[in-house]
Amino acid sequence: MTVAFRPRPSVVRRDSGLYAYERALARRGLAPIAGVDEAGRGACAGPLVVAAVILRRRIDGLDDSKLLAPAVRERLYDQIMRVSHVGIVIIPPGEIDAKGLHKCNVSGMRRAVAQLPCDPEYILTDGFPVPGLPAPSLAVWKGDQVAACVAAASIVAKVTRDRLMVALDERYPQYGFAEHKGYVTPGHRLALETHGPCPDHRYSFVTVARGMGENELGAGVA
Repeated sequence: MTVAFRPRPSVVRRDSGLYAYERALARRGLAPIAGVDEAGRGACAGPLVVAAVILRRRIDGLDDSKLLAPAVRERLYDQIMRVSHVGIVIIPPGEIDAKGLHKCNVSGMRRAVAQLPCDPEYILTDGFPVPGLPAPSLAVWKGDQVAACVAAASIVAKVTRDRLMVALDERYPQYGFAEHKGYVTPGHRLALETHGPCPDHRYSFVTVARGMGENELGAGVA
């Protein structure tokens, strides 16, 4: 009787360095590897931005985008965009309201991978599994802190979204989007109470619904 060969499973220690997942997968012929992450999930205004990244060479200094200073994020973003394959999906607030945040997040991850110019052999997603991806995948808890390609995706997603929120601040300066990027802060709550929501708020979110008051469409619609 012939017994099918099964490769020994890899054990990747979370303290083995940011490239440990990529090294372990590459040793088994699973390369290139794509990392996928999003920015703006917890915001009540602005888009959800999802990025997929295949690193074509090592980039020093990668980390969870939330742990990096803005100037460092911008520098790393430029490096990633120069030497990596990147897919970016921007999901507007109206679509989030219509379809739901998690559904948009999952769909955005699939779409970001589909935008990559080459097919990955393996995909690492941050936090939760994503069905329907075009290659084997693994959900990595806090993946943006332990896998280089996911950290790169988190930086691309956050810098892209931050730039969009700064542009949105020029259109609706009364909300302070350039400062809080659409997340719930005391100042943002006060602006919602004072002005009502604008068209780029997520109307299905409780904080925005509470700020609507009597003006259902908000001050920015006219």
